[in-house]
Amino acid sequence: MADTTTTLPRLPRIGRAWWATLALLGLVAALDAAQFLPTVIFTATALWHTAPFILFAVLAVAYLKASGAETLLARAFEGHPARMIVMAALLGGLSPFCSCEVIPFIAALLAVGAPLSAVMAFWLASPLMDPAMFLITGGTLGFDFAVAKTLAAVAIGMAGGFGTWAFAASPVFRDPLRAQPQVGGCCGTKKPFSGAPVWAFWGDPARRGAFRETALTNGLFLLKWLTLAYVIEALMVTYVPAEAIASVLGGTGVWPIVLGALVGAPAYLNGYAAVPLVDALLAQGMAPGAAMSFVVAGGVSCIPAAVAVWALVKPRVFAAYLGFALAGALAAGLMWGLWV
Repeated sequence: MADTTTTLPRLPRIGRAWWATLALLGLVAALDAAQFLPTVIFTATALWHTAPFILFAVLAVAYLKASGAETLLARAFEGHPARMIVMAALLGGLSPFCSCEVIPFIAALLAVGAPLSAVMAFWLASPLMDPAMFLITGGTLGFDFAVAKTLAAVAIGMAGGFGTWAFAASPVFRDPLRAQPQVGGCCGTKKPFSGAPVWAFWGDPARRGAFRETALTNGLFLLKWLTLAYVIEALMVTYVPAEAIASVLGGTGVWPIVLGALVGAPAYLNGYAAVPLVDALLAQGMAPGAAMSFVVAGGVSCIPAAVAVWALVKPRVFAAYLGFALAGALAAGLMWGLWV
């Protein structure tokens, strides 16, 4: 007898960021129809202005991924502990790979005895800056802000690394690894290319495929989160009184910086989506120091970065990670507030 069962085609999965964008635009259309078209135009214009930075960043990251530049990370964990900490902080703040992409790499290093101090330096610096984020931050908030955030990322990584090294024998950092690391994260656990980087990668079909996959994945990732962020920015500018923002996060002194760090941790979407939001907050009266503490504290504590640490180490080490991040965010906010 013939099988008459009908299998319905599976609809393509739409990410939460796209659903959130559609929901916000739907609410605007339903509750304030006159504002719908201006919101769409604002979002499209902002994306168009950011497009050159996005394109360059996507192609650069895809090239580094396809060439196998991830293998250079291993060199940061060789030699004297002080050298390892410095190199790990520099690579964490400058490399184009997110925290969860390197979970298998870090897990292997920890398993063979790489010092936690160097790993801590890398973990703290890695989610705060990468080439794509630098370009988007510089194009929106100014290159002086992007440079300052990069310096803060490296400095916080070094501070956390040397702090972990100094107290390596304390109960907090003794026996830091989980019995069974919970490897996982936002980016998957696909292994990078091994061996020396192949800069002229286009002769290798596998590397060409990695280039295409990485470019498409990162391009869609940036597009969906920046679209959501620009829609939120348009709504904030329209509906949130500037006086309200200025009264809470504006002014001088330490309190706006502290509040920016405390708000940044739970309110963060990711480092890319945060840029347009901070731009809108600054336009509405947010103190510059509070903006810096917001992006630093939120970057380290956002879910992808936090999962990367939580997956491999015990809760007391994770608490130390958050403590280093919060102290670094406050210091970065204070220094940036004094500078500007």
